[in-house]
Amino acid sequence: MISRTLGPEVGGSIGLMFYLANVCGCAVSLLGLVEAVLDVFGADSTGSSGLHVLPQGYGWSLLYGSLLLGLVGGVCTLGAGLYARASFLTFLLVSGSLASVLVSFVAVGPRSIPLTPRPGPNGSSLPPQVGHFTGFNSSTLKANLGAGYAKDYTTGAMMTFASVFAVLFNGCTGIMAGANMSGELKDPSRAIPLGTIVAVTYTFFIYTLLFFLSSFTCDRTLLQEDYGFFRAISLWPPLVLIGIYATSLSASMSSLIGASRILHALAQDDLFGVILAPAKVVSRTGNPWGAVLYSWGLVQLVLLAGKLNTLAAVVTVFYLVAYAAVDLSCLSLEWASAPNFRPTFSLFSWHTCLLGVASCLLMMFLISPGAAGGSLLLMGLLSALLTARGGPSSWGYVSQALLFHQVRKYLLRLDVRKDHVKFWRPQLLLLVGNPRGALPLLRLANQLKKGGLYVLGHVTLGDLDCLPSDPVQPQYGAWLSLVDRAQVKAFVDLTLSPSVRQGAQHLLRISGLGGMKPNTLVLGFYDDAAPQDHFLTDPAFSEAADGTQEGGSPALSIQFPPPRAPGSPRALSPQDYVATVADALKMNKNVVLARACGALPPERLSRGSGGTSQPHHVDVWPLNLLRPRGGPGYVDVCGLFLLQMATILGMVPAWHSARLRIFLCLGPREAPGAAEGRLRALLSQLRIRAEVQEVVWGEGAGAGEPEEEEEGDFVNGRRGDAEAEALASSANALVRAQQGRGRGGGPGGPEGGDGEGGPATALTFLYLPRPPADPARYTRYLALLETLTRDLGPTLLIHGVTPVTCTDL
Repeated sequence: MISRTLGPEVGGSIGLMFYLANVCGCAVSLLGLVEAVLDVFGADSTGSSGLHVLPQGYGWSLLYGSLLLGLVGGVCTLGAGLYARASFLTFLLVSGSLASVLVSFVAVGPRSIPLTPRPGPNGSSLPPQVGHFTGFNSSTLKANLGAGYAKDYTTGAMMTFASVFAVLFNGCTGIMAGANMSGELKDPSRAIPLGTIVAVTYTFFIYTLLFFLSSFTCDRTLLQEDYGFFRAISLWPPLVLIGIYATSLSASMSSLIGASRILHALAQDDLFGVILAPAKVVSRTGNPWGAVLYSWGLVQLVLLAGKLNTLAAVVTVFYLVAYAAVDLSCLSLEWASAPNFRPTFSLFSWHTCLLGVASCLLMMFLISPGAAGGSLLLMGLLSALLTARGGPSSWGYVSQALLFHQVRKYLLRLDVRKDHVKFWRPQLLLLVGNPRGALPLLRLANQLKKGGLYVLGHVTLGDLDCLPSDPVQPQYGAWLSLVDRAQVKAFVDLTLSPSVRQGAQHLLRISGLGGMKPNTLVLGFYDDAAPQDHFLTDPAFSEAADGTQEGGSPALSIQFPPPRAPGSPRALSPQDYVATVADALKMNKNVVLARACGALPPERLSRGSGGTSQPHHVDVWPLNLLRPRGGPGYVDVCGLFLLQMATILGMVPAWHSARLRIFLCLGPREAPGAAEGRLRALLSQLRIRAEVQEVVWGEGAGAGEPEEEEEGDFVNGRRGDAEAEALASSANALVRAQQGRGRGGGPGGPEGGDGEGGPATALTFLYLPRPPADPARYTRYLALLETLTRDLGPTLLIHGVTPVTCTDL
């Protein structure tokens, strides 16, 4: 039940501990029975009554316990029917014994009861003591009201509230017996709550009555020095013995058959693999005799402990862990506000659940801090083991319901009106056509998100009016498996649209929820390069030879089509590609165009540290290279956005070894060093560590004309296609010339040297100009971007429209 509520990891670990508690509880009951038998029939017993014929000693006690365990195991092996009849018989015997004890408190007159002498500290016997049965006496009750803890005469340990509670609690552990037998009840939903409540009420009444009568009639000496004092005050002592023996046998049978059913359930769920495989064996009538024999063997091992009170604390702690887990299950379901959680018990309340969890944990540590800590550590290790093995995913997890409840609550509190630039983070929407060719970009975007939202978007072309069903819904499983395999922290959002452009608009508008919506669109670059199939080379996507993956589901290589062949039609035209970029900017979204990300080495895209690799540079060009004049533009919003994204990438462990280089292009009226000084001051304010270099750019354009170009003069065609193409080629040559320069590379133009011995550039950030206002120029604009980024290696073209840095308090 706990596995189906809290998940197999928690349920399996607690179930195994509850099983161990039942095993130890069976051993405790048998040891108590052996102790009671030897107290009367033991050869070394000093009592005045009984036949002292049974040899005593550790070995003999182990033998007697093993014989009794054989009897109990035989009954449980033969099935639940025989156990039920035996339990009813023991119930009648115990009820008769209790009736005789209760009558004896009234019918027997005051008497003195000699007590067995106890061994002294040096091996000598202490003076004999006498207990007194006073009958109903207020003075006796008053003397018994205080605590007055003394040494346990069977172990010599000093008793405390926690140790007495641990021993007494074992008399209440049968509360789960009905649940353990649920598989063999005709109507468990009615029998378990009714039987449990009746049993608890009956037991509580009997214990309370016995406590009251004992404290009213027996002095403290009798209560502390003779645990079997009921025989001494009984009208017929043998009936008390029969009740004690019947109670112990009933408790041991209940624990053993309960343990076997728990073990059988664990084995059937296959949570622990082949270790519990023998416990799956059942008879023709459905009795899990394999689990009974398994449990019988473990109880036999526990009997080696030999002391009743030694095991009592451990058993109690194990039971308390299990009971706390049951309370936690109900508490989790209530707090998750699951609509299908409708308990029929009318007095149910989360307050009682919370009180139960807290009480169980408190008593665990009061009884035995070591056993409590050890049990919780064992539960944690078992849970980690089951998590590593992986469990069934079809049971439902209350953790998912709790997460949903909490996420909804906090999303409502995430007010977009309270957003501040100091806490800005990138929230990415990556549009992917076919993930087989986009794995490097998918992982690079995961590194750029910096704890922000990351959504994988995909547009399926089609019209729902012309289709019998939605083709998008069946695709979610494959995309979620892709996210798991690629080990990225991303959501998946798919849509159906007549065109990719319209689908991108849909995703930009409706992806995310509340204050968590994408603010940046990421696209792969539109060029004529043949797409690569990264599924074939990435170890994370290696498939079985039969085309299946773990769990038997189809392999991802089957669920995603092969990459587009060179020259084949494309789902997106150059015109629509640029229009999608323009749409995003109109929606006030930042845009990132990624080119040649497949050239990034795998260690740059891994989740680990890349500090052991070769030194490398990340180059940032925060100036629009297609606008050569008009003064330094590095301080505008887009330039600062480039700096922020490059800095975020440097925070990723795989990029820690990268050296950030910022290139400033000197304007026609800009003195060397002035712009660099202003930028260094800004970087100091923003706490960005980077190497700043100035390069001469644009000095030949226009032969020093005094007028300034407006934004978009070249991309809008005001300067002519040939001039724009020449400018893009010159800018490309400038960037390539600086990519090979080491740390000592100084200012230079397109004709500057390549430098020698310097670290290579791993990634380049370039300023992305706005698309032209005239849609007829979109194709030419894309050609300029292709020229600008040609042969630069991995490149990110970025246009930022939102402020991302702040220097004000």
